[in-house]
Amino acid sequence: MRPQYLVIAVIALAAYVLGAKAGESRYNEIKKVATRYWNDPQVKKARKKAKKARDKARKAASKQIHSFNR
Repeated sequence: MRPQYLVIAVIALAAYVLGAKAGESRYNEIKKVATRYWNDPQVKKARKKAKKARDKARKAASKQIHSFNR
């Protein structure tokens, strides 16, 4: 899935939640599903893996920048 579609989906979800006329019960239902998803063990593992990859890439980029400045 391309990141652009993910951003669009998140914005659409936020707009729906904020603008829904269904009220608090629908908001609580969406919140419950989102919380369950966020706390899913596989999602936690994926977040941890993404953070490690981000840190590794940041470190590699930092080394490369420093080597160009010498």
